[in-house]
Amino acid sequence: MATASEYRNMSAADLKKELVDLRREQFNLRMQQGVGSMPKIHRFSAVRKDIARIKTVLNEKNEAGS
Repeated sequence: MATASEYRNMSAADLKKELVDLRREQFNLRMQQGVGSMPKIHRFSAVRKDIARIKTVLNEKNEAGS
C-alpha cells in the first residue's frame, strides 16, 4: 500500500501499469471469495483504496497537463 505522494512521483505510464495490476489483484480476491478461500480479507479495502489513489493522481496529472 503506497501513499499518494509516492504515486505522484511516478509517471503516468507506471501508474496505469500499477492500476492494471491492482485491478487484476482485486479480481483474484473476488474469485477467492467466491470459492470460499479468503486468507487475506483485509486486502479488499487496501486494494480498493490504492485504486482510488491512483485514479486521483492520474486525474490530477491530466488536469495539470491540460
